[in-house]
Amino acid sequence: MIIDFHTHTFPDAIAERTIAYLTEKGGIKPYRGGTLSSLIENMKKCGVDYSVALPVATLPKQEKSINRFSAENNGKNHVFFAGGIHPGCEDVPGMLDYIKASSLFGIKLHPDYQGVHFDDPRYINIMRQASERGLYIITHAGYDVAFRDHVHCTPDMVLNVLKELKGLIEDKLILAHLGGYDMPDEVLQKLVGAPVYMDTAAVLRLYPEKCREIILRHGADKILFASDSPWDSQSDYIAFIKSFNLGKEAEDMIFYRNAEQILGTSLG
Repeated sequence: MIIDFHTHTFPDAIAERTIAYLTEKGGIKPYRGGTLSSLIENMKKCGVDYSVALPVATLPKQEKSINRFSAENNGKNHVFFAGGIHPGCEDVPGMLDYIKASSLFGIKLHPDYQGVHFDDPRYINIMRQASERGLYIITHAGYDVAFRDHVHCTPDMVLNVLKELKGLIEDKLILAHLGGYDMPDEVLQKLVGAPVYMDTAAVLRLYPEKCREIILRHGADKILFASDSPWDSQSDYIAFIKSFNLGKEAEDMIFYRNAEQILGTSLG
C-alpha cells in the first residue's frame, strides 16, 4: 500500500487561477491539475492508494472555508485532509477545537506564505495548543521556491521549537521536504535523530544521494512518503524510494505504516 502524505488541492472555482499564480511565483510547472478530482484521477494512474491533502490559510479569513471543505471531504475518495490555521487567527482554541471535532489529523503551517518565522511566539502558541489536543503539526521546512531570499523555517528554528515545547510536541511535528528544502547538509548536521517526522516531498529528484542518507540516518520509522503533487510526480517518487534499496520493512514504514499511525486508522 502507498500513502502520499503531502499533496495539494484547491476548490474547483479557484484551482486554475491558483495554479497559474503559484506557477508564475515559484517558476515551476505542475504535473497535474490542482483540483481534488485531478488528484483522485492521478492516484489511480500512479498506483497511490491514499493521499493526504494539506491546505494553507494565507489569510485568517480563509480558515473557516478551508476547514469546512477539509471536514466535508475528509476520508472520502481515499483522501484525508489536514486543517488550516493562520498565525493571525483570532480564536486559536476555537479553531483547533473545530479541527479536532472534525476528525482532521492535524494542522498545516507554511511559514513562508504566512509570513512568520517558525519559532515565532504566535506559532509556538498554536503548536502548544494543537499538541495538547493530540493534533499533529506539519510545516513547510527549508527554502521555498517562491521565497528564495529568506528562509522562514530553518533547522535552528526547529530546534528552538523543540526546546520551547519540550515534553509536548515530540513525535507530533512533521517537517516537510526531509527537514529542509534545499538544506540537506544542515538537516544532516542538526536534525537527523530529532523526535520529528520528515516527509519526502519535492526533494528526492534534487539530491537523491543526500535524501537516502537522511532517511537512513534519521530512521525509516520517522519518514513519510510524500510527493508534493501537483508540483511533483507521484509515480516518479514511488520509483525514487524503491531505487534506494532500503529493504521491504523500511519501505513499508515509509510508504504506509507510519502514515497509518498518524492518521489513526488501519487502511489495509
